[in-house]
Amino acid sequence: MAVFRFRDYRNYVGARFLWTLGLQVQNIAVAWLVYALTHDPFALGLIGLCAFIPSVPLSLITGPTADRYDRRLIVILGCAAMALCAGVLFLLVLNGGVEAGRMYPIYATIVFVGAARAFANPAGQALMTNLIPDEEFPSAVAWNNSTNQMANVGGPALGGLLFPFGTMVPFAFATFCFVLAVILAIAIRTRPPRAENVRATWSVIVAGYRFIWSRPVILGAITLDLVAVLLGGATALLPVFAKDIFETGPWGLGVLRAMTSIGSIGAALVLANYPLRAHVGRTMFICVIIYGCCTIGFGLSTSIISAACFLLVLGAADMVSVVIRQSLIQIETPNEMRGRVMAVHTILTGTSNQLGEFESGTLAHFIGAVPAVLFGGASAVIAAVAWMRMFPGLRDRQKIGV
Repeated sequence: MAVFRFRDYRNYVGARFLWTLGLQVQNIAVAWLVYALTHDPFALGLIGLCAFIPSVPLSLITGPTADRYDRRLIVILGCAAMALCAGVLFLLVLNGGVEAGRMYPIYATIVFVGAARAFANPAGQALMTNLIPDEEFPSAVAWNNSTNQMANVGGPALGGLLFPFGTMVPFAFATFCFVLAVILAIAIRTRPPRAENVRATWSVIVAGYRFIWSRPVILGAITLDLVAVLLGGATALLPVFAKDIFETGPWGLGVLRAMTSIGSIGAALVLANYPLRAHVGRTMFICVIIYGCCTIGFGLSTSIISAACFLLVLGAADMVSVVIRQSLIQIETPNEMRGRVMAVHTILTGTSNQLGEFESGTLAHFIGAVPAVLFGGASAVIAAVAWMRMFPGLRDRQKIGV
């Protein structure tokens, strides 16, 4: 708690918590609204596609922008843009501007939200280094991650609870959160960031890909994550299960969305106190297999209780595999290549959730929600088994460090 004695850090954490909370409430509200109006899983998949569209082209400029310009101002403008988008969604719902055949205003707004996040996230992460002494940085990172997970857990549940008070209420609340985040970001007083002439050129990106291709451990870790999340994600279909299969209201959707984050928090706390010492490669593959099996179990669930339990274990297994995977990538990459490798890693895996939602929604449109989830879970298991054979060095890795 000592890190909270720094006023700027308190404002930063508060702003980060509020904009994450607002996004989670808004995401759950958009998903429920779209499915309630269309009853089409493909429409849910389009939400993920729209969030993904701005990510790849903007990834070439958002990092250099955060290094060359005032990060605090970028965060302020990003939160203000998200507030504006939430306000637009609120007005659309309030004035009846959203109908089953008129989803385009929502999709267009989600594209703008994705663009705002593409700028605000890297600038916000980089800004934190300017707010605290170097010796306090590890504690600051831990508290920042914890508060983000709290928002990820509370946001979906809160969004579901707000729906009974009116369809527009969650969007009004999200707007309020973004506005408060802007106020807290404005209150941050930080020394000017160091200006750097950093350019994300095509040759820089290609160099990152070439390095990853030459390192089987890194290549296996990144591609396994890409394939497992792309094919095994069932998040986009949660409204279908909550409404049509479990026959609950928006609160049920909120509970289902929150369970994976609760499982992730639990696993993160265990790893913080009992870090992995051996068999990290096999542990990662086992966790991906558990992830796929839990996805299958969720798809076969006939009650929200059993489904929530599977999602809880799924979130925990995913967190363990993510920690191992990201740690291996960082350790295996030399310092002079780390920026380029992480840029490629962000492009390949940072957007896989959105593409996974699109894939799940599209597949469910043609074969149904349950078969789509079962296919995704089985695909994750098959991918893990195949990658164990294709990347024996990754499978047999004993420790995070060399």
